[in-house]
Amino acid sequence: MELLQLQYFLTVARLEHMTEAARNLHVTQSSLSKTIGRLEEDLGVPLFDRIGRNLRLNEYGSLFLRRAERALFELEQGKQELSDLSSPEHSTLKLAVTTASKLPNILREFRKKRPDIQFHVQMLTTQEMVTLLDRGEVDFCLSSPPIEGDDIECQIVFIDPILVAVPKGHRLADRSSVSLAELRDEWFVGVKKGYGTRDLVDSLCESIGFVPKYVYEGDEPARLSMLVEAEIGIAFIPSTARNSREQIHYLQIENHELVREIALLWHRNRYISRAALEFREVVAAYFEALSKQSI
Repeated sequence: MELLQLQYFLTVARLEHMTEAARNLHVTQSSLSKTIGRLEEDLGVPLFDRIGRNLRLNEYGSLFLRRAERALFELEQGKQELSDLSSPEHSTLKLAVTTASKLPNILREFRKKRPDIQFHVQMLTTQEMVTLLDRGEVDFCLSSPPIEGDDIECQIVFIDPILVAVPKGHRLADRSSVSLAELRDEWFVGVKKGYGTRDLVDSLCESIGFVPKYVYEGDEPARLSMLVEAEIGIAFIPSTARNSREQIHYLQIENHELVREIALLWHRNRYISRAALEFREVVAAYFEALSKQSI
């Protein structure tokens, strides 16, 4: 059994389409088919059910996939460990985030300590994060909400109050707090369903008897402040994403604890480089200082 066979098998298993897998691997479909065929001959069982051009992992393939992923995962960990020991100054820190409002500040603090380290950051959904953590393709994830998993370490680093943002001319702009019930007839701007903060807010509002009315739903949380300032609607915004714009006023929510948890995630069995360990320390220290400022 060859390492190349395993790498090709993983790609085909994930895509379940020979043409797409060949394109992804930059090889011909014929070559890829022959490689998968040789692997099946070596194992003595078929790994896929073939349905036209599509492939579907069968029972044998599903069992073998878990083993192959673990084998390649361990080899990749060994490669990274040797690279870290031999050339620590050339490390690249790979990050995935669902919440990015404080990431620039965190990266700036880390760069003061390790200016030689490069970054690669991706904005992902929760499920995409889990997939990359399982594959060992990211060092850390900064996520809200936290993610639980057998192989995932989850460290809550900050409890982030969610505030109500209104434009300065709004009827609530002279208040310091507001009850959710008072927002029943308001128009909101927000992110789409599936984002942690949106789902949390919607659930709490529904529990007291109303569904927020959204005039805007988007993928960019940073855009909400501009929409509030333009008086398009009001918004639920985490305190860490609060904007210093003078035309926006922020209110605390009365009678309900509306907060989001921000967590740092990493794979329990993944090799953690010295640079990554230092980054974890910077993240914890940053949010600890932020918590003290909030008290």
